[in-house]
Amino acid sequence: MAEAIRFYHRGSIRNVSDVAPTRTILQYLREDLHCSGSKEGCAEGDCGACTVVIGELQAGELVLKTVNACIQLMPTLDGKALFTVEDLKQADGSLHPVQQAMVDCHGSQCGFCTPGFMMSLWSLYLQHEGRPDAPARREIDTALSGNLCRCTGYRPIINAARRMGQLPAVQFDRAAVATALHALQRDQTFSYSHNGQTFIAPRTLAQLVAARAAYPDAHILAGATDIGLWVTKQLRELIELIYIGQVAELQLITEQDGRITIGAGITLNDAYAALCRPRFPNYSAELSELWQRFASEPVRNAGTLGGNVANGSPIGDSMPFLIALGAEIVLHGGAGQRTLALEDFYLGYQKNALQAGEFVAALRVPLPQAGLHFRTYKLAKRFDQDISAVCAAFAITLDGDTIRNARIAFGGMAATPQRARQAEAALQGRPWVEATLQAAMLALAQDYAPLSDLRASSAYRITAAQNLLRRFWLETRPDAPLPPQAVNVFSYE
Repeated sequence: MAEAIRFYHRGSIRNVSDVAPTRTILQYLREDLHCSGSKEGCAEGDCGACTVVIGELQAGELVLKTVNACIQLMPTLDGKALFTVEDLKQADGSLHPVQQAMVDCHGSQCGFCTPGFMMSLWSLYLQHEGRPDAPARREIDTALSGNLCRCTGYRPIINAARRMGQLPAVQFDRAAVATALHALQRDQTFSYSHNGQTFIAPRTLAQLVAARAAYPDAHILAGATDIGLWVTKQLRELIELIYIGQVAELQLITEQDGRITIGAGITLNDAYAALCRPRFPNYSAELSELWQRFASEPVRNAGTLGGNVANGSPIGDSMPFLIALGAEIVLHGGAGQRTLALEDFYLGYQKNALQAGEFVAALRVPLPQAGLHFRTYKLAKRFDQDISAVCAAFAITLDGDTIRNARIAFGGMAATPQRARQAEAALQGRPWVEATLQAAMLALAQDYAPLSDLRASSAYRITAAQNLLRRFWLETRPDAPLPPQAVNVFSYE
């Protein structure tokens, strides 16, 4: 039986049953509720003019995060809370500290992007609620990474982010929102239909398997950071969607048998956070920059690691490092569960090894081992929120000065994320010296025949890939390795 979408908005519960499953939150806000504060700029999750804050319960606690309303679908709001720039209005008519700081610091000019900036800053404001410290510059840059300003410039907006905590505080009633959301939680599959389109949101793995069997042609939906663009840019009519964002078993991160298992429903931010814990220094040091440079904060809050892997884009930034580390992909279906090496999952451009009725359930990543040297590098035209021209990952295990094991993977160099088998062979069992590096660089040119496109030419990609391998050697060679500050131009105050 079809049910209504239930969510918390502007202090009350809304029940929505008359919109298409593919109607975006932004369309609903602007066209149905006439809440026109949120703006549409790109309709693809890039500009941030539509940024809103979503609240949901995790382990019984309220978690708030920014997302792009332009690519989030209405039924995914079920059981959650929606906050927009209209929620910043104070009962006495005064400005919220976030708004007042933007005024004081002259952070708005044309104003079109301002509501999105406000919501990103409000999310940051709430993260520092009750704390004496002001947001650090890196926190500010991360919070604003999904917001574009074309007229004011970022300096006054960054100044506003620093100032907002200095103004008289405005408290946010988390308890009231959490109480409202507790009453909206479901135990059984949520089914929503409208004009022949169906949206299914299972709560358990068994329910997901059953839904996959009942709707074999349905598209699996996680963070909508890709499927959302099918709707807004390709204008595709998606008849059946199965949403995995509420499947409990796909929201787990566990450690066992020397591996960390990350459920397919875990967001990119949470997945990278799990791998970048201080107890994994090899991963934390090398994945932190890639984490920050992967799309933007709102995209990482919505998109999932499992979705990025399942999508299989040749320029997906997660796959190279996962392949280099020897990660496995866990596939689940009616016939049970099976595991593949991640590089074996990709059969060709946007072709994978999924069988009928299967879906991606998890990723298994080996924990760091003694002697491992690991690096990942992203080359793009911008630091934040840009598609890679080349994304590289290198992992070697040294026994003294000798390479005991070598794994190299690249994105942007082939039709799929792909290992550099010939370069690996040139390294295997040899001393980690410049002569070995030179041989591997020559072999690397035989591993790939990249295309030329708007991001980079084929010649650039090959040369850049070889030079990244040299950089890896400079950083990890046994004799006088270069420190990070000698090879990385990015730094924070």
